[in-house]
Amino acid sequence: MSFPTYTDIIVEIKGQIGIIKVATPLLPLSEHLTNHSKFNRPKSLNSMGGHMLPETIDALRRLNEHPTTIFTVLTGEGRFFCAGADVKGSALLQSAPTYANDGEKKIAFLAQLIPGMEIVRTIIDHRKVFVLALNGPGVGAGGAWYQGISDMVFASRSAYIQTPFSALGLVPENGSAIAFAQSIGTQRANDILMFGRKVGAEELERIGMVNRIFPTEGFLDHVLEFLCERLEEADGKSLMEMKRLQNRCTRDQRMLAVYDAMDALTERFMEGAPLKRFEAKRIELAAKGKNRTSKI
Repeated sequence: MSFPTYTDIIVEIKGQIGIIKVATPLLPLSEHLTNHSKFNRPKSLNSMGGHMLPETIDALRRLNEHPTTIFTVLTGEGRFFCAGADVKGSALLQSAPTYANDGEKKIAFLAQLIPGMEIVRTIIDHRKVFVLALNGPGVGAGGAWYQGISDMVFASRSAYIQTPFSALGLVPENGSAIAFAQSIGTQRANDILMFGRKVGAEELERIGMVNRIFPTEGFLDHVLEFLCERLEEADGKSLMEMKRLQNRCTRDQRMLAVYDAMDALTERFMEGAPLKRFEAKRIELAAKGKNRTSKI
């Protein structure tokens, strides 16, 4: 199975593992047994812009049909896993044009959210055992979209998640409120999602959102070594069947939560609160950039 040349992700096959990285220029495919993907926008801390979402969706679809892989690993390149929305480049965060009526306005905002909905749906319906490998911090969407719906989560010691939705006038995106509650319980989910505090790898492991922590140095190699050792002991088809049985009862509930979150987020944008708060954040980032330049 071949993959197209991507610009914002790297896809590798290593044994029975498929890897998707948000990372650096595309590396040659090696036909092994593991799939992994990396986000590939390290200069923007792997923020969700460019071609990242459609390319990741495409890679997940291809890995879903790969004839020999058992695990699909999603990770990032560089010091961040994913910094969330691209504040500088997101069309959703630009000043809204004039609309004929509220119906037209809402449809326009909903259309901007479809890529996020589709990547979450693609992961929920993914047949392979989906492993999230948090190589570093995940913020906003990077700290919420994937953690609760992954079959396993591994983290480097430097990883943390932070979900500042309320500070930006948003709501927990793409069903993460329900996915987090299913994973760690409602009260813990509320503490993380409502207040937006940083939650480090050790706490995430203690509350049950992270399965294992590996050293930051050589993190992905540690993850792949661990998974390869498990594949030496376990029947891969049995692992996939266990995943299917576990997810069978949660799939429809999670997809309903994704829809509900999209509707709630769109209503927030209809009210204008996120645009005002993101504009303030954009001005803050620009000021920090000027200060750094003046010191050089």
